[in-house]
Order: sequence, then C-alpha cells, then structure tokens
Amino acid sequence: MHKHYERVTLKSGWTASIQAGVRSYSTPRQDFGCQYSAVEIGFPSAPDDLITPYAENPEDLTGTVYGYVPAEIVTALVIKHGGVVSGILPPLRMSPAQSAHLAEIL
Repeated sequence: MHKHYERVTLKSGWTASIQAGVRSYSTPRQDFGCQYSAVEIGFPSAPDDLITPYAENPEDLTGTVYGYVPAEIVTALVIKHGGVVSGILPPLRMSPAQSAHLAEIL
C-alpha cells in the first residue's frame, strides 16, 4: 500500500504536497519504516527560492513537481515560513553534512 501524506500548510499560508515513497522522487524510494534524506514537493501555493533549483518545470513554479529536495532544504523552508500548522511531513533524516548545510542556509 502506498503512503500518502496530507498537504502541508505553513504558518505563512504557504502550502504544498510533500511526498516520499515508491511513487515519489525521494530518497529512499520506499513507503514505510524509513526516514527520508530527500523528498518530492508538488504544486506549492507560491514560488520559493529555496526549492526553485529542484523544479521539474521552471516555467511554472506553482504547477510543477520538485524532485529529490534535500531534507535540509525542506527543514529550512518550514522554518522560513513559520512552521507547520496542518498536514503531515514525511519523516526526514539529515546526515551531518546536511545538518551543516542547514546551518549555512539559516
């Protein structure tokens, strides 16, 4: 059975589908029993510079999918927009290098 995470709404009002699993552009590509070092973000309510480099279609930043977005970028995005107010994020895992990169981003 495929896991589907509820669309996430952040305090700023920014929303997106953030998915991970066998049908998503995520690492790893499995549905249960893991944490993800990269996830798929789809159809955000507004463009955001943090995820623009991952856009499948850079001509339509709110109508596209963003594949293999690193966990530290997702975490920085959530912090930037004030935290999650509803929805569910896939469980994220950051390597020491990703944690260091998060500190640089913030």
